[in-house]
Amino acid sequence: MRYYQLRDGNSQRLAVETGDGVYDLTSVKPQLRTFRDLLKSSSIAETAPDELSARHLDAAETVPEQRLEGNATDPVTADEVWAAGVTYQISEEARTEESDTPEMYLDVYDAERPEIFFKSTPNRTVGPDEAVGIRADSDWDVPEPELAVVLYEGEIVGYTAGNDMSSRSIEGANPLYLPQAKVYDRCCSIGPAVVTDIEDPHSLALSMSIHRGGDRVYHGETTTSEMKRTCEELVSYYTAHNAVPELSVLLTGTSLVPDDNFTLREGDEVTIDIESIGTLKNPVTVV
Repeated sequence: MRYYQLRDGNSQRLAVETGDGVYDLTSVKPQLRTFRDLLKSSSIAETAPDELSARHLDAAETVPEQRLEGNATDPVTADEVWAAGVTYQISEEARTEESDTPEMYLDVYDAERPEIFFKSTPNRTVGPDEAVGIRADSDWDVPEPELAVVLYEGEIVGYTAGNDMSSRSIEGANPLYLPQAKVYDRCCSIGPAVVTDIEDPHSLALSMSIHRGGDRVYHGETTTSEMKRTCEELVSYYTAHNAVPELSVLLTGTSLVPDDNFTLREGDEVTIDIESIGTLKNPVTVV
């Protein structure tokens, strides 16, 4: 099933998409307004979230598909977003080229322990159609399209798409500047939906396009099969010896990197497509 959080004044409504349509779960159970509400309820009932949702479909109001466009917020309001780095060879190559200390990225790519770092808080994270940020003190900025794992109490409950916005100039100057290159206002977007029934997250087609003034200035395609590490392995390192919050998201690494002579500009539009999950689209602004 595919879950959306929809705007409802100052609140939200939880919708679920099946093969038969889109259904407003909040219309049946007003207590179910967010994906977190569903996960809490299913945990108390000791049943799977999809099974709990299925019980209410017959009585739920349907949602016109056009309402999803421009009305969907981030599909899961995670307490924390973390990220994994150097999990694809192209990422290792890009970070090696940008850095004054390239050998460290080679070491991480081949090491037993992956790179796991803190990425975002709820007030820094945006959803579909909201602007992602590029730092005013950076002159080389790129989006990073990533498969994102959604976790409830440390366990995988679904997947979504993520954009790990990055300042390559700041990180390239010194690896110790990574938090400044990665964590800032509007530094992360996720969406458009959380999908709970993906059989194999390691075989999904992924693409990214960037448009500027109506022209496409970048397009790339890949697949999550190129990821060196599994989602389960990355999650195990994220949760080990770590007091993870109730609801979190782990980005699994970037699979597409624009050429070194490319940088985002204000007004650009970034579109990320992941098979079985959907399209995450965000304009770009300077923060």
